[in-house]
Amino acid sequence: MEKFEVFTAVAAPFVHANVDTDRIIRIERCARVARKDMGLWAFEAERLMPDGTKNPDFILNRDPFKSTGILIASENFGCGSSREMAVWAIAGMGIRCVIAPSFGEIFFGNCFQNGLLPIQLPHEDIAAIQTQLLNRAETTDIQQIFLTVNLIQQTIATPWRHDYSFRVDPLRRISLLEGLDPIGLTLKSLPAIEAFEAKRKSNHSWI
Repeated sequence: MEKFEVFTAVAAPFVHANVDTDRIIRIERCARVARKDMGLWAFEAERLMPDGTKNPDFILNRDPFKSTGILIASENFGCGSSREMAVWAIAGMGIRCVIAPSFGEIFFGNCFQNGLLPIQLPHEDIAAIQTQLLNRAETTDIQQIFLTVNLIQQTIATPWRHDYSFRVDPLRRISLLEGLDPIGLTLKSLPAIEAFEAKRKSNHSWI
């Protein structure tokens, strides 16, 4: 899993509440599309036209948000079914961080297991960031819509000089900083596990 320490990227406002996982990736794509290609089908119904061309009205198809790496979403993002493919699809688009007031619980957990950082901020902060990004998208300076997410310091820096603080569960934070999924995190303790097993075998040889 790729480490997440400090990430600077274009941020896009996605002003839709209750975005469910079926909207992120359709169920039939989950069975027929390889993980590496999931990003091609993310938000398919609104991102693509019936003939397969890109919908020019979809915000992630429009300049300057085509290269988005940070999604500023609205309430209850990733609700609905438990499909992990929704996280794969978003990550496949190049997005490494989703910031929202709230998330679907299972989607939230799946993000951490796949190197994607979900951040919760109050609704009023999300609305302020979304408004700033929409207003600044009209400028010719793309740097005006770049955010920097620092997981080490747990801060979000903006070009309008208003920083935000966030908190991540300590164990999940360490997992992302070190690029470790749950198996990798467990293997960090392998010497202690092996020592315990050896001691138990010596003391309880009949087991």
